[in-house]
Amino acid sequence: MNKAKTLVKQRAIWAFLVLMLIFFSIMSKNFLSVRNLLNVVKQVSIYGIASVGMTYVILLGGIDLATGSIISFVNILAAYLMVNMGVNPILAVLISLVASTLIGFLNGIIIAEIKMPALIVTFASQTIFAGLAYIICNGTPISRFPDSFLMLGQGYVGPIPIPVILMVICFAIGAFILIKTYFGRYFYALGGNEEAAELSGIHVKKVKCLVYSLSGLFAGIAGLVMLARANTGQPNAGVGYEFDVITCVVLGGVSVNGGSGKISNVIAGVLIIGVLSNGMVLLNVSSYMQMVIKGIILLLAVGADCIQQMNLQKTKAIA
Repeated sequence: MNKAKTLVKQRAIWAFLVLMLIFFSIMSKNFLSVRNLLNVVKQVSIYGIASVGMTYVILLGGIDLATGSIISFVNILAAYLMVNMGVNPILAVLISLVASTLIGFLNGIIIAEIKMPALIVTFASQTIFAGLAYIICNGTPISRFPDSFLMLGQGYVGPIPIPVILMVICFAIGAFILIKTYFGRYFYALGGNEEAAELSGIHVKKVKCLVYSLSGLFAGIAGLVMLARANTGQPNAGVGYEFDVITCVVLGGVSVNGGSGKISNVIAGVLIIGVLSNGMVLLNVSSYMQMVIKGIILLLAVGADCIQQMNLQKTKAIA
């Protein structure tokens, strides 16, 4: 019975995406143009890449509010290294990704060892690295990057934008880790019942550190893609991105209580947010109203998950 409900929920996510495509194609004649659809997938590539790491975090029953600030910090760090210090683009990319991974690792260490709530730890991290991004560049945008780096966000392989290719690769790696490795099973086990997972021999602290490190890594990749697309490093580039990324993941069916969710459905969540944002722009919906609508969607998605969990607990109690 539970499997049937889960299957219906998964199909409903994709059905909702199809309905949105139909709705916006009727409302705007430009929506289904090849140029606009390519623009949609390019826009969601940053959300998609960051959502892989966020999926792992939420599967554990955690939260990572530092994602947006990590994007901003990496945005400025890589820009500063390449422009102000003349560092080779490849080396700048590697340094930036190591930095973002270490930020995630630091969050994981504090959460796992000190047992501070993830909400507080990542909120503090969000504030710290948002401030550091401004300190590095003195609040001034940084631009004029090498063409080799700009390919990361503006290049194409045939007709396909490189950011989209990177997003697909990240989704594939994310799905492989969840489905084909022991780590993926550990993520589900911890999210389902942390105490039972620890009793079964899983090193809970190490898994938490790994998950938050991966979240930092994927956020760093998203930050680099954003930098290459915009061709300008901005200290506030990632502000608010954590909200959209969390919305994508929860809308994709990953339970906020942990232990349940799939990367394949997160892809649908990412596309729904991308289609919704693009469609509202084409219909001249104000940015303020877009915020309201996205907030309502997040509330409905979390509410639906909570109701499902309550019904599941009632079923278990009766059984």
